Amino acid sequence: MKVRSATPDDVSLIFSFIQKKSKFDRNIGAFSGVLQVSEDKIRKTLFGLIPFSYVLFAEFSGHEVGFALYGFRYSSFAGQPSVWLDDLYVDDEMRSQGAGAALMVKLAQIAKENDCTHLAWNADARNTRGLSFYHRLGAEITEQHGNQCFLRWVPWSAA
Repeated sequence: MKVRSATPDDVSLIFSFIQKKSKFDRNIGAFSGVLQVSEDKIRKTLFGLIPFSYVLFAEFSGHEVGFALYGFRYSSFAGQPSVWLDDLYVDDEMRSQGAGAALMVKLAQIAKENDCTHLAWNADARNTRGLSFYHRLGAEITEQHGNQCFLRWVPWSAA
């Protein structure tokens, strides 16, 4: 499993993964809205003068099988950034094959290299397979409001 950063040539691929992620979320009841994203918006917001988020792809045998969309947040009280994981998605037939773990390990490496305090994200409580995966990584649910779970992971603190 290889992990690589997205380039401007990947806009269509990013868009397709966002569509797949939204379909997954719909199927578990976590999303019922209308996607407002477009390839043009992705190009402007991820590859413009100021990138507002970043994308990693997991590749297996030369094909992208998963993606992670993340950004940095800054805490004035800590005086340090953290990583916010907005989306993590792995194609159904490639789950439990190491793609999600490879993406999360790369995110942890990026966070550590940038002196981040932690990684954080939300997951739907109905995504039991995903929550089990995050638990195996060592992530903790810090809060839960209805079906929305707030997770935190600091894998480099144990080292």
